[in-house]
Amino acid sequence: QVQVVESGGGLVQAGGSLRLSCAASGRTFSMYVMGWFRQAPGKEREFVAAIRWSGGNADYADSMKGRFTISRDNAKITVYLQMNSLKPEDTAVYYCYAKKYSDTAALLYYWGQGTQVTVSS
Repeated sequence: QVQVVESGGGLVQAGGSLRLSCAASGRTFSMYVMGWFRQAPGKEREFVAAIRWSGGNADYADSMKGRFTISRDNAKITVYLQMNSLKPEDTAVYYCYAKKYSDTAALLYYWGQGTQVTVSS
């Protein structure tokens, strides 16, 4: 099993910045990708960003490009989401996930509990 724990959410004014952290622990070998989704009230969960554990290639949702940056610390098995120029529409619960290969080469997902980000106008 893999445990995923987010931190760093909070309340910030529009135009401000926040950095989210996500630490994975447990059976973290064969990690493939870690990343973030978010879910605003009344909306579906949407992809934010992800980073491949090997090579560090990052992907972003179009609306986050240029404002959000995902990075990783291999030694700490932790990913970070630096969020700049925040907008009220970025208000959501941000969920971290870890995707890794099982012993049978299947891809497994593990999710955190989520951290609230609120951007005031």
